[in-house]
Amino acid sequence: MPVSVFAPAEPGPNLLSDADLAAWQAVPVSVVVDLEPRQQIDPSISLKTRASDTRILLGRALTVACPPPDFGAVVHALDHAGPGDVVVIAAQGQTDTAVIGEILGGHLRAKGCAGLVVDGAVRDIDALGGWADFPVYARAINPRGPTSANDGALFAPVEVGGCVVSPGDLILGDADGLVALPVALARNRLQAAQDKLALEAQWIDGLAAGKPASEVFGL
Repeated sequence: MPVSVFAPAEPGPNLLSDADLAAWQAVPVSVVVDLEPRQQIDPSISLKTRASDTRILLGRALTVACPPPDFGAVVHALDHAGPGDVVVIAAQGQTDTAVIGEILGGHLRAKGCAGLVVDGAVRDIDALGGWADFPVYARAINPRGPTSANDGALFAPVEVGGCVVSPGDLILGDADGLVALPVALARNRLQAAQDKLALEAQWIDGLAAGKPASEVFGL
């Protein structure tokens, strides 16, 4: 079966702007999970890079479905990816074969992509994991490479770590883990996330001021 390329997310109201993304810059993944637990991606898909920023990954999902050991859709994604994209590879959770490594990952980085999420395995981690400006989340590391490049799909909804991710979804990642928010949810829940951050700041100030914890937390 050849690689299927579906229509990507349309610009305008169906695609998060750079300003929409920037508004989430200061929101930790833990706050989003508190508000929207169903949007959490399996924490077994963890950070493999040595980035040290608080906000490590922030961008719009470019979805890729591939059945290892075939990585055809990942190769085709190179021609469609661009600045602000997080390439999200649904490799069925299979870890026997890596679906991306230094060469493909390096090209995505050169094109300005925000990072990589792989529900499967990656390889060449000495290089791939050394780019602080290109965070990589994956289920595993495996040096064994793919054996064919024919199958898969681009720009279709995929399941990654128990969470459905659609093209254009907001992907947030930090050292705690990952979440994926559909466009409407990303816009509608921003204020709630900012309110939660403000509440947490009140908790910190209250404890620092010596107030009883029961009072601070309203017990």
